[in-house]
Amino acid sequence: MNRGVVAAGHPATAEAGVRALEEGGNAFDAVVAATWAACVAEPILASPAGGGFLLASPVGEPARLLDFFTQTPLKRQPEPLDFQAIDGDFGKAVQVFHIGMAACATPGVVAGLFEIQARLGRLPMRVLLEPAVELARRGVELNTFQVYINRILEPILRHTPAIQALFHHEGQPLAAGQRQRFPELADFLEVLGLEGRDLFYRGEAAQALDALSKAQGGHLRRADLERYAVHWRKPRHFRLDGAAVASNSWPSLGGPLIAQGLEWLQQHWQARPPADMAQEARDVVAMMASVEHFRRRSGLDAHPPQWPRLDAAPFLAELARFAHHPPASRGTTHISVADAAGNLAALTLSNGECNGHVLPGTGVLLNNMLGEEDLNPGGFHRWPENVRLASMMAPTVIEQPDGRRLALGSGGSNRIRSAISQVLLRLLRHGDALPEAIAHPRLHYENGHLDIEPGLPETVRQAVTEQVPDHRLWPEPNLFFGGVHAVAWHPDGRLEGAGDPRRGGCCRGN
Repeated sequence: MNRGVVAAGHPATAEAGVRALEEGGNAFDAVVAATWAACVAEPILASPAGGGFLLASPVGEPARLLDFFTQTPLKRQPEPLDFQAIDGDFGKAVQVFHIGMAACATPGVVAGLFEIQARLGRLPMRVLLEPAVELARRGVELNTFQVYINRILEPILRHTPAIQALFHHEGQPLAAGQRQRFPELADFLEVLGLEGRDLFYRGEAAQALDALSKAQGGHLRRADLERYAVHWRKPRHFRLDGAAVASNSWPSLGGPLIAQGLEWLQQHWQARPPADMAQEARDVVAMMASVEHFRRRSGLDAHPPQWPRLDAAPFLAELARFAHHPPASRGTTHISVADAAGNLAALTLSNGECNGHVLPGTGVLLNNMLGEEDLNPGGFHRWPENVRLASMMAPTVIEQPDGRRLALGSGGSNRIRSAISQVLLRLLRHGDALPEAIAHPRLHYENGHLDIEPGLPETVRQAVTEQVPDHRLWPEPNLFFGGVHAVAWHPDGRLEGAGDPRRGGCCRGN
């Protein structure tokens, strides 16, 4: 019997979700088990010390959004602080990351996963933790994608002896085929299954984090952990080509930006249908550019003359709601699950790139969410105290008129919104199958610059490069353009899924 399907960024992540389904769990049990496993199999992007969002769509009920993202500390600490910049080299692009204990925000993953299990799951947490515990003990054989990520972030993985010991052997970075083990993390997760979330927020782990932060020049204190809370929110709903779409919402930016752009694009095409693929691509780039200008609150006059203007008033009013929630757009991963009953779970989470520190006695890599430049427009360490960070993460669910239900999301920092928008257009406007929609070459516009994946028809490529003179042609598909992992449930009981090859994505079903 086919119990469900899981799409994720690593085979071990997806297999943990399938195991939960086989043991009688539903989609929400599966996404919890898969997330714990991702903290072992995808340790740079996923950690119990990170944060994330769940878009849950139980059969016969309205979709609901769980916000368990990171929070700024209750109080900024005085200098000296452990905080430094490093360069991440993607080959065609270099991104600056900031690490150290002063980059660590209050984590939400542990609280979020326990909330999902309690409110929506069937299986006990200790059962959902078992695959991750076993994986951490026996180790994960590194694949080429993980080695690539580690190479980009090598300066972080040498920041302290503790993290260097996890990612190196005899002084050299672990290579593809070598096994990476997390024995302390295995022990911590096993005890967490017995003691519950208070181990992390009020117990020994909280005490250890408080001590490390004080000793190493960080902002976090035990009170930050004790006061952390998850929030259930109403998703951002919109319609696209007849389908009902629900995505992330206030105080995060990803879902509203996607919704605003696609709603405008649909209205624009109703008035002026594109004559060909080249014009469609130009319209998509124009939409990206207009949304980007609004995101930066630069006003209508900042639009270059070639960009059609979005309907300003409602969008600017919506953006005003985000004013006190600074945005964080760091490294992310995503998990999508559909079970046989039609329940959908889309969960996106992030640890940033980790801050170079390991929580003593636990093997937990700590986040660097406070190292985001957009979070600190007036200079670092000036973020507002005790507020939820906004995010570009946008877990999304779709219900089509024929009853097909889909769940998807993406990693990719600021590229999340462009990746999801383009996949939605391929799925709903062009009718592509999941693998084709995900594999289709992508565009990304930001700060007046256009990045272009290979594989677009020559007429399309020529049209968009003429449209944006400041552009870059990538030689091959790249994780820079996001990683969309998606699943679908059909009314006849069929299940399908696809992972994004740009980020080592895979799909597993039983």
